[in-house]
Amino acid sequence: MRKLLSLTCLVLAAAVRAASNDSALDLKIATQFDAIVRMAAEPEIVNAVLAQNRALPPAFAAMTQEKWAALDNLDPFVFQFKSNAVGKVLQKLPHPLTSEAFVNDAAGYKVGFLEKTTNWRHRGKPKHDQPMAGAIWRGPVELDASSGTKQVQVAVPILSDGKPIGSLVVGLNIFELAKL
Repeated sequence: MRKLLSLTCLVLAAAVRAASNDSALDLKIATQFDAIVRMAAEPEIVNAVLAQNRALPPAFAAMTQEKWAALDNLDPFVFQFKSNAVGKVLQKLPHPLTSEAFVNDAAGYKVGFLEKTTNWRHRGKPKHDQPMAGAIWRGPVELDASSGTKQVQVAVPILSDGKPIGSLVVGLNIFELAKL
């Protein structure tokens, strides 16, 4: 497992370097890879994704992007993702360095998160599809609509028996990264 983790971190570092011209920022992002990969392997996350892949709750399947956008942060449907086992594990990520974090099942539906995301489902987006293909994804530096933070997102596969079963997306706060 440790060897796989080290290899994954090397691949992540290469992906970051390939996606950016800012080597100082790339190095600071790379320092976070180990924690992100370890988080994706947390038993609570893996088990919750496996369970949701086996049986998607009907309310999840019925949720649309339009309905999701209309819900506020205090809605019980939204709150369940922050307060479930996955949401609690994600709370272990360093704050304020982590501007957002969310876990998707194989179909791109939410399993848990730190705060409500802009999108309900991420299937069809590289941040989910590339990890589901076993690859690492890194987005550009951007202003995130859901967190209001200038960030860069990194997405890694959640693995079970070496196969991708979901994705973990972590937004890293650019201003906090600069302080490292």
